[in-house]
Amino acid sequence: MRITYITAGAGGMYCGACIRDNALATELMSRGHQVELLPLYTPTLTDEPNVSQDAVFFGGINVYLQQHFSLFRHTPRFLDRIWDSSLVLNLASRWALKTNPEALGDLTVSVLRGEEGLHRKELVKLVEWLRSHPSPDILNLGNSLFLGLARSIKEATGCPICCTLQGEDLFLQSLPQHYQTRALELIRSNIGWVDAFIAVSRYHAGFMSDYLGIPADKIHVVPLGIHWRDYNGVRKPRTHPFTIGYLARIVPEKGLHLLGEAFRALSQTGQLAGARLEVAGYLAPAQKTYLRKVERQIQDWGLSQQFRYRGILSRAEKVEFLSNLDVLSVPASYDEPKGMYLLEAMASGVPVVQPRRGAYPEIIEKTGGGLLVDSESRDGIVEGILSVAQDPILAEKLSKQGRQGIREHYSAELMADRTVAIYESLR
Repeated sequence: MRITYITAGAGGMYCGACIRDNALATELMSRGHQVELLPLYTPTLTDEPNVSQDAVFFGGINVYLQQHFSLFRHTPRFLDRIWDSSLVLNLASRWALKTNPEALGDLTVSVLRGEEGLHRKELVKLVEWLRSHPSPDILNLGNSLFLGLARSIKEATGCPICCTLQGEDLFLQSLPQHYQTRALELIRSNIGWVDAFIAVSRYHAGFMSDYLGIPADKIHVVPLGIHWRDYNGVRKPRTHPFTIGYLARIVPEKGLHLLGEAFRALSQTGQLAGARLEVAGYLAPAQKTYLRKVERQIQDWGLSQQFRYRGILSRAEKVEFLSNLDVLSVPASYDEPKGMYLLEAMASGVPVVQPRRGAYPEIIEKTGGGLLVDSESRDGIVEGILSVAQDPILAEKLSKQGRQGIREHYSAELMADRTVAIYESLR
């Protein structure tokens, strides 16, 4: 099967959607399918071998210039190619390219307007590229923010179009209200050009059906999948201090400050003497103040020697990081649709403690690899972590169930199986 998959780069950040799309493409390729993974905005960044195309469409610099300066909507292609080069885009991602919703409302709406938007030139280039290649059997849009492209792609290729739903509602809900309203109108107006939607969790399928007005029978659920064999899967003997881990972006909504408060409360009980809090994940420049605030609190509580921020981890570093944890918790204050960090922790034999919201319940209930707490308050997290720390039999049970649950329900192989079945049904 020939598959063209359009994914979004995240401006130099390890992104769950990029990693998921790349893992799916890798698995499909291993089965003999011809997959072209096309990045939009910036090159993708993954912690596995990157199988995306070198060419970047709707390059972040070009779309920014075309949004704000009419001259660049008519510049020659050779100049566009300079701005769209991986070298220039990677430099811009590191130093200047913005991905925060507050600054991108007008650009989001423009792209969703398709041929009527300010980025028509970029859409024409994408369509020309598609027409110059053999028509795919399936074209998959990486999220609903690309629906403005669907009509032009359908008319150019005639192939069935799928659209993955994997958390873009969080971006939409962060837009200024007038941009959010207009973006939702445009997304809803383009739903008819899509043959099937693929949601990454049951929770997200239900939410997005209501939020975007997608008929429920048009949404299929394909849970996240990871290459679980890459992870250690064997818990180390407890010869080190009890170690609590956090592996996610460093942003307030992911709840690092709440985990810090829980860590203080656990230390005050005297039941986890010398316990450590190990933290890793992407830190955007705009969130450095937030991290400093958390670190100052930890210091004020006299726990700075037991806390460490490890930064962004490579895949090998991530495997090592997880292998040294006794429990992982990311007490997010929003309804997380994915939760890939839970899969990675459980594949490593690490029990997880999470609030009962978003996709967390279905992941933990299906795998049996962790505990759900009824509240995202500090006390709920404290109680869950203490349960793991004080009951070695429970900890071992959660560890074994989690590893087995990932193999049975959240493997990249199973993700590919389910995706191919949907693709085949549309041909």
